[in-house]
Amino acid sequence: MSKSATSVFVFGVYLVFLGLLLVMVPNVLLRIFGFASTTEVWVRVVGVLVLCLATYYVLAARREMVEFFQWTVRVRAFVFVCLAAFSVLKLAVPALALFGCVDLLGAVWTALCVRQSRSPVAAK
Repeated sequence: MSKSATSVFVFGVYLVFLGLLLVMVPNVLLRIFGFASTTEVWVRVVGVLVLCLATYYVLAARREMVEFFQWTVRVRAFVFVCLAAFSVLKLAVPALALFGCVDLLGAVWTALCVRQSRSPVAAK
């Protein structure tokens, strides 16, 4: 597995754990990060969506889908901007920005790996 694929695979595994927590024990995760507990189904629905995204990340990594890796860099940076904005605008607790930071760090890692794999030195 290439370094780029590894970065995407690791992010996919993170999404699997996050999705499972949101589906199985959402209030545990919500309380840890300062969100109010809920009995509404929306948190579990988000967990299912996160698990779906995780599937794409893991499968794309296993198949070395470099174009997908490039797409995720911009999308994960966008997620960071949105979650940070929600926190700054006080639409959500500041801890939500931490999830965006994970996305941004993952995006930077992937971007650096993709760039390195395209350099003439890496081609040798």
